[in-house]
Amino acid sequence: MKFDSLSVLAISIGVLLFGMFLKKKINFLEKFCIPAPVVGGFLVSIIVWILSFADIKITFDNALQTPFMVVFFTVVGLSGSFKLLKVGGKILLIYLACCWFMAIMQNFIGISMMSIFDLNKLYGILCGAVALEGGHGNAIAFGGMVEELTGLNNAKVLAIAAATFGLISGSLLGGPVCRYLINKHKLEIKTNENIQDIDPLKHEIHIASYQDFLKSLFLILCIMCVGFYLSSEFSKASGYSLPSYVGAMLIAIIVRNINDNFEIFKLNQYTIDTISELSLGIFLTMAMMSLKINELSEVATPLFITLIIQAIILVLFAVFVVFRVCGKNYDSAIMCAGLMGHGLGATPNAVANMNAACNRYNLVSKQAFLIVPLCGAVLIDIVAIPFNTYLINLFAN
Repeated sequence: MKFDSLSVLAISIGVLLFGMFLKKKINFLEKFCIPAPVVGGFLVSIIVWILSFADIKITFDNALQTPFMVVFFTVVGLSGSFKLLKVGGKILLIYLACCWFMAIMQNFIGISMMSIFDLNKLYGILCGAVALEGGHGNAIAFGGMVEELTGLNNAKVLAIAAATFGLISGSLLGGPVCRYLINKHKLEIKTNENIQDIDPLKHEIHIASYQDFLKSLFLILCIMCVGFYLSSEFSKASGYSLPSYVGAMLIAIIVRNINDNFEIFKLNQYTIDTISELSLGIFLTMAMMSLKINELSEVATPLFITLIIQAIILVLFAVFVVFRVCGKNYDSAIMCAGLMGHGLGATPNAVANMNAACNRYNLVSKQAFLIVPLCGAVLIDIVAIPFNTYLINLFAN
């Protein structure tokens, strides 16, 4: 049974809606911030895998997956305003530097562990910053890149497995790390009163008209076209594979910062966020539906051991480095809870961790809620995504 691209789009939307339904009904999925596309798509991949034992083979034409993926990364780039660095001040820069170092460290650990197991070093990158810092979106994108460059057919499923492990472990470890730091150092439960209660990623516009949507979509599509062209030309000229989504993201960052300085047009962040959520949901669902679960078995044990070590080292990094350089106070303890969330999983996990910790001590850390989502969702990718691309090219040759 083979489904064409239009049928796959319809199925993906239905599966995505079903994933949202299951997430609301099953507390475990909500508690650990498991994305709805992962829930629904993984369920379909399991069904397809089971049917294969009865000689029923199902294939999906995922021609539309790449355009939706590039839309998502383009929107990530449009959120990369360098002006936002000024909002969080010195602590934001310190925390961001820690995040960038974390991405480099996770790749180093992954590559080292796969070398010990005498496996391809590209597996180490995929179970490093790609999946842990990057989450499911990056796992699928870079996993697909590795499969195209090297023919490692289990690269994508390995990266997704690592990202799923990260989501759960990041949610489990954030609260305990924060409590340990507060109790160990007998921290005073008070926060930085000078931080404004604002969300720098949001504009004042929270509704969007038909025209607003068209303007935002036009801008995103124009950036995508330029990104596709420049990525292709760069790859031809240099022999260095630059994926279209990386090129589009970098162009989007340039466009955003030029616009911040010259105010050529006004971005409707509500519309852009809606387009981002829609594109991410559909592309993740399509990718999850096409997973070949049986291809994970040969690397399952090395992967699990590597991920356990990644989690342990990130805990030590949060406790002995990030907590100290970010102020060694209540705010920095809350930020460490957030770091465990997005350093192993995704930004929603970071926010959930910080919410739980702040509720426990009845005091919201405005500094943490300003800095952590900003760095974890946007600014870290400015360095992490090009660095991951460089490493994959390096070890693929």
